[in-house]
Amino acid sequence: MSDQAASLRKRAAAKAESDTDTTQVSDPASMFGAKHSTRVITVTSGKGGVGKTNIAVNLAIALQLMNKRTLLIDADIGMANVDVILGSVSHRNMLDLLEDGVELSDIVINSSFGISYVSGSSGIERALNFTRREKNALHHKLADADKLADIILIDTGAGLGRNVLDFIVAADETLLVTTNEPTSISDAFAVMKMYCRNSKKRNIRIVVNRVDDPKESDDATRKLRETSRKFLDIPITVPIECAGYVFEDRSVQEAVKKQMPFIVNSPTAPASKCIIALANNLLTGREIKVKRGWKNFLRRLFS
Repeated sequence: MSDQAASLRKRAAAKAESDTDTTQVSDPASMFGAKHSTRVITVTSGKGGVGKTNIAVNLAIALQLMNKRTLLIDADIGMANVDVILGSVSHRNMLDLLEDGVELSDIVINSSFGISYVSGSSGIERALNFTRREKNALHHKLADADKLADIILIDTGAGLGRNVLDFIVAADETLLVTTNEPTSISDAFAVMKMYCRNSKKRNIRIVVNRVDDPKESDDATRKLRETSRKFLDIPITVPIECAGYVFEDRSVQEAVKKQMPFIVNSPTAPASKCIIALANNLLTGREIKVKRGWKNFLRRLFS
């Protein structure tokens, strides 16, 4: 696996340089607030089945390959799909932090694909309904996560549940995954509406999955932008933009069957190139100032 990871690193770097047109900076992290501050990005969707978790896992690997220490937190209540995609079996999850003597390092799993992650569990649905003492314990033990990562990706559940919304509002950046299907776009708009009513930041960008042509991504983004302008009584501070798209690609399904990230199984496939482009966009694209970081994310989440 180490040989494969090394090969992927070279291919990903080559593709990131040749297939994307981005402005390189000496330290991309410096454009996102204080130097060495940790970015917290939620990955969410309006409905299930749009490939949200698959994108989150592969994006985490792409960012790691670009020398960004990446921690992936599976907050998709009860599903633990990150484990499935990575072909891993985890024996600990976030709730174990409530036990005396269990620290963050005890629940963080170092996958064979180079990223670290915290597994999801059916018990995590209790996390936001804890007592004040339990919330304080989680808050305290999770605080050191920003020492482990430059970027923390949080894979939320789909839909408009209270827990999902809390994760989205607490983070400084949100990637909203959708497809160009009418039902998916409608559900994505519902998430945007709730997000705008509950957050003053309103930094949300679109990722369009399973496109056959890049124009589909432009079309989906345009529909969301026009619908938001027409029906949202609260304006979005940052104009709705598309952070990237992922092609419909047979290699994705093949990798899922193998329980392996497609960027590892087929690093030169169209979908993998799209993930590399998305990672590049996050690192060197439009500036997003992150002012609060991980510890304040925890404070907002558990307050």
